[in-house]
Amino acid sequence: MKQVALGPLIVSEVAFGCMSLQAGDTHAPRLLQQALDQGITFFDTADLYDRGENEELLGKALGHRRQEYVLATKVGNEWRADGSGWDWNPRKEYILKAVEASLRRLRTDYIDLYQLHGGTFDDPIDETIEAFETLRTAGKIRAYGISSIRPNVIREWAARSEMVSVMMQYGLLDRRPEEACLPLLAQKGIGVLARGSLAKGLLAGKPAAPFLGYSPEETRRVAQVVTSLTTGQHNAAGIAIRYALQRARVAVVGIRTETQLNDALRAGDTALASEEVTLLDRVLQPETYRDHR
Repeated sequence: MKQVALGPLIVSEVAFGCMSLQAGDTHAPRLLQQALDQGITFFDTADLYDRGENEELLGKALGHRRQEYVLATKVGNEWRADGSGWDWNPRKEYILKAVEASLRRLRTDYIDLYQLHGGTFDDPIDETIEAFETLRTAGKIRAYGISSIRPNVIREWAARSEMVSVMMQYGLLDRRPEEACLPLLAQKGIGVLARGSLAKGLLAGKPAAPFLGYSPEETRRVAQVVTSLTTGQHNAAGIAIRYALQRARVAVVGIRTETQLNDALRAGDTALASEEVTLLDRVLQPETYRDHR
């Protein structure tokens, strides 16, 4: 699989999104190892997923092969003591504490990509950046980024920080980043990690349904065009993932079955032709962000 650069990191252009894996699933460790064996070298999780057990699962499955893969996790959502939910906390003190718990669960002494799991325009952004820079200097993280779909937040981080990536929802049914976010990040040399490129499965065989501002008829129309382009090299899921990769550095694909893993692996093989991309571009008018501009 093609490898691409994210700042100092070299990663597979398709990443294994671990969120759907469940603690206690005896098949999950084998699936993770199979992905690594077949060329996926980038694994993404978060301390929020399954109250930290997702990190634990990844650490148990791949901790003994730590030098073979690039590890990404996220921080910023602090669980309440009574377990009733979580609160947003981007403060430096919390981040410096939370990273230690993540390192322990992941069975490692460093995180390759540490990401702020959200963010608002009213956050103490410089303080959060200071926390990440402190961790980078200490060798506990190699690089940092954010996970956000808010243009105003992305602009501030791009201007103030040395982040290497922004994870955002992007694909055929969510082209909102094209208006402002993608050009800005390309200009700054900041990599885009596209998540949600399958649109909750609507581009991979699920029945048509509303998505963002699109009607079921519109999502059906897109899915039909995707299906029309399927070949021996690409199935529908692979085409949707490849479309996101035309403009994103990495596609983060949620994987919990062997079929989904095979789709992700196939998507990393061959790019779409320019005429195919043009055809897909023309199916629907892209939406734009209405909030947090």
